[in-house]
Amino acid sequence: MTPAARLEAIWQHGGPAQWLLRPLGGLHGALVGLRRWLYRHGWKATVRLPCPVIVVGNRVAGGAGKTPTTLALIGALQQAGWRPGIVSRGHGSQATAARPVHAHTPATEVGDEPLLMQRRSGVPVWVGRDRAAVAGALLAAHPEVNVLVCDDGLQHLRLGRSIEIVVFDERGAGNGWLLPAGPLREPIDAPAAAPHQCVLYNAARPSTPLPGDCATRQLAGAVELAGWWSGAPATPEQLTALRGQRVCASAGIGQPQRFFDALRMAGLTLAPADTLALDDHHDHARLPWPADATDVVVTEKDAVKLDPQRVARERPGLRVWVVPLEMVLPAVFTRRVLAALGPVPAR
Repeated sequence: MTPAARLEAIWQHGGPAQWLLRPLGGLHGALVGLRRWLYRHGWKATVRLPCPVIVVGNRVAGGAGKTPTTLALIGALQQAGWRPGIVSRGHGSQATAARPVHAHTPATEVGDEPLLMQRRSGVPVWVGRDRAAVAGALLAAHPEVNVLVCDDGLQHLRLGRSIEIVVFDERGAGNGWLLPAGPLREPIDAPAAAPHQCVLYNAARPSTPLPGDCATRQLAGAVELAGWWSGAPATPEQLTALRGQRVCASAGIGQPQRFFDALRMAGLTLAPADTLALDDHHDHARLPWPADATDVVVTEKDAVKLDPQRVARERPGLRVWVVPLEMVLPAVFTRRVLAALGPVPAR
């Protein structure tokens, strides 16, 4: 069990360990409240940009679905005539100052999720420690961009925003406690720091009392690793072709079991011993799969850290398949976001 999985087990099952962590959760809550108070009363400055900013984030730790939500939102904005760009901290990135992400920038330099978003969307993606400075640098380099989407910046109050999108999954608010006693980064009913706030559930039904809309997640298909890197699309037919074969699956994401369950729902046979739940943002410095594996299925977040030539050299004969996850936004949610943005600016 990974350290993250052990902590989640504590949150789910309680016991002495959770009680020992609760004072720290209370302290966390006090610090979050103080920080919000300082921004609300002007003791800390908020940076306002010359275009709308949409912040996509969550209130729980772990993979609630922010990145696929951001990608789906980018598609909806483009379809409506907007020209979006993406701002991200870039977890695990070496970047401190603002820098752009290109299709072949190493994930170790900019983070796995920003690289994935750039490759999937093709829009300008910039990363750095100070999201407000990153946003300003992106707009200076790309004056055509007229709306910014900030991936995972809900608690980064220095960056002013027009709309907040709060993403929950099936876990909801978990045990209701703040980190480290529970999964919450901030209270579930924390006030919005934007004129508009929308709640999106990456789940079949709402998992908290907050009103919101439910998105649908689905697997786009499968494509071999080398093909994925060259821009080939995943196809449902290739995913179907893996049925009935012995397949291993690994996932270095916030909720690996969700990926394994989706693969089984797609008809793949996965024995428990053939699933590897890796830590979120696993670096793949060593290839983690069993020596006798012939076909391995991974997420796109893992694929950005897997060089096809390296895999062929270290594991000749092994086929690695990339299975992208897609989020389908409900039409009512998309309409609500576009209405909050207002009309698309004239060029």
